[in-house]
Amino acid sequence: MSFITFGEIMLRLTPKDHGQKINSSNNFNVNYAGSESNVASALGVLNNNVDFVSKLPVNQLGDAAVKNLQGFGVQTSFVVRGGKRIGTYFIEIGDSIRPSSVIYDRADSAISTILEGEFKWKEILKNKKWLFLSGITPVLSEQCALETINAAKTANEMGVKVAFDMNYRRSLWNSNKDAQVIFNKILENTDLLFGNAGVLKDVYEMNFSGDSAEEKTIDAIKKGKKEFGVKQLAFTIRDHSSASENELSGVFLNDNDLSVSKAIKVKITDRFGTGDAFAAACLHSIDKGYTNQQIIDFSTAAFALKHTIKGDQHTSSENEIKSIMEGNISGHVLR
Repeated sequence: MSFITFGEIMLRLTPKDHGQKINSSNNFNVNYAGSESNVASALGVLNNNVDFVSKLPVNQLGDAAVKNLQGFGVQTSFVVRGGKRIGTYFIEIGDSIRPSSVIYDRADSAISTILEGEFKWKEILKNKKWLFLSGITPVLSEQCALETINAAKTANEMGVKVAFDMNYRRSLWNSNKDAQVIFNKILENTDLLFGNAGVLKDVYEMNFSGDSAEEKTIDAIKKGKKEFGVKQLAFTIRDHSSASENELSGVFLNDNDLSVSKAIKVKITDRFGTGDAFAAACLHSIDKGYTNQQIIDFSTAAFALKHTIKGDQHTSSENEIKSIMEGNISGHVLR
């Protein structure tokens, strides 16, 4: 039994000097990343059996992306090769009052050109335990939306649990109403929903009560459960002091059992891929049979720890995450 994730892996380019702006940088660090591939790599680092499903061009960049995934222990036999290009995105790491920013260059990328029937979902999902999907892949093309919905439906029919991260990228969708139509079809087959109060407000125009981010998130997760009928929901909480410092926590709702983690304050090195680290840790801890409180504590620890690591991938081990989970956040040198 194992995990499957489906989505796009892209070429990530970041100014070599940390914090430098894109328009004044002559050198960029190269990496490969994307929400679903980040979840796959984090699960691989945690010694899970995980496959990544995607489409990549037949060139050196496609080869390098596959090798990158394999380096994290991710199996790539279901990666289809074809199309003209790999999607690319540029990341500018913010600092203090200057926010981080992203420039996407992913039009006509290989995955957006997938064809009907190109992925044999019954074969792909055979003997798998979890399928992870996100709200990003469906917006890349009409067929990507159909494939994501089909993957979720097929998984549900085969008894494979579906985890759906309601990622919403405003710059990619024409409107939140378009996202609602696609998301609703995925949610019909979802067992575990990842998100936050902000995405429910952006996509479904929900409003939440409470005097703090935690109270609003608790209200959001309860309303999300009622609206979508999903059994399990795991939401992140981000108290955004600046681009350099955040206070982080999480909420896990399993049926009617609500668990909230302690908040962890972090100084940010790279905030990209942090929600993916949260999702991977949550899936890992659920699969390992952790208690509800342990699940959200472990997930939040991974969420926080990823903020200290450059790049999209979360490369911390289970023991390193557990150490943060247990309150070892002083940063003392380990000898």
